Amino acid sequence: MERGAIPLTDLDGPFDLQATVESGQSYLWDRSDGGMYDQMDVHGGDAWYETVVPPIEGVGNDRAVVRVRQTDDRLEWESTTDAVPLLTHLLRLDDDLDAILDATPDDSLLDRAYDAYRGMRLVRDPPFPCLVSFICSAQMRVSRIHGMQRALARAYGDELAVDGRTYHAFPTPDQLAAQSEDALRDLKLGYRAPYVQRTATMVADGEAAPEDARGRPYEAAREHLTTFVGVGDKVADCVLLFSLGYLEAVPLDTWIRSAIADHYPDCDRGSYADTSRAIRERLGGEYAGYAQTYLFYYLRANGE
Repeated sequence: MERGAIPLTDLDGPFDLQATVESGQSYLWDRSDGGMYDQMDVHGGDAWYETVVPPIEGVGNDRAVVRVRQTDDRLEWESTTDAVPLLTHLLRLDDDLDAILDATPDDSLLDRAYDAYRGMRLVRDPPFPCLVSFICSAQMRVSRIHGMQRALARAYGDELAVDGRTYHAFPTPDQLAAQSEDALRDLKLGYRAPYVQRTATMVADGEAAPEDARGRPYEAAREHLTTFVGVGDKVADCVLLFSLGYLEAVPLDTWIRSAIADHYPDCDRGSYADTSRAIRERLGGEYAGYAQTYLFYYLRANGE
C-alpha cells in the first residue's frame, strides 16, 4: 500500500479523527483493534481506522482500501491509492471548522459540546451505504448498527486482499438486491430486512438513487429520499447531513427531541417538518447540522 501523512496544521480549524468517526455519524469505518463503538464518549485517540471506499465521482475512480490514524499533529494513512483526496472528502478536511462553529449561535449547551469534542467534523459517506446504514438505525444502539453494516459487508461484499489482509467492501445495490429477506434477517436486521432489500432493488433497477437528491432545495431533497422503502424524515435527514452535504439538516432523533424538550421547548411545533424548521433556525440555519451533531454526541455521552 501507499503511505503518507496530512499535516493537521494545513487544515482550517482543529480535527479529531476518533470523535469524527465514532460519534454516531458513520457506520462504515472499523477499528483495526476491534474497539469500534465499544464506548460512548471517545475522542483524541490514536487507533487505526479502516474502510473500503467505492468509486466517488470527482474524487476517485477506483475502489480503495484506506487506513488512517491521528498521531500528534498529523493524519498518517495507508491506502491502495493516494488517500489524500479520499480522506479530504470523507472526513470533510476541507471545511473551515472554526468559521462554521462561529456561525452557529452563542449558546451555553453548544459551547460545552464544542469544548468537549473540539475538532469533531461531519463525515461525507458514500450515499448508498449511508442510506442502508440509517435504514438499519431505527431503535438501535450505535454498536449494533455498526455490527449490522460489518455483517453485511462480510456476507455479501467483495473481498479485497491487500498486504496479507482481507478487507470487505460494503455490498453494492445489486449484491444486496439479490438477497432474500430471510437471509438478511439471519444477519440480525429484523424488520429492517425487507426495507434494505427493497431499497437496494430500487437502486439496482435504476428506479431511484439517493444521490438524485443533490441539488434540490433542502426540504424537497428530504422528501425525495422518503420515496425509498423504510426511509422517513429522520433517516432522510441523516443521509442529507452525513452524505449529501446538506449541512443545515437536523435529524430529529431521541437525543435531539430531548434537547428540544429540555433546552429549546419553543421549537417543539408538533409535526416533524415544523419542529425541524424551528430547531434549524434556532441552531443557526446554514450550519445547524454541525451544531446538531455536537449536541447529539454530547448529550448521548453525558446524559444532560
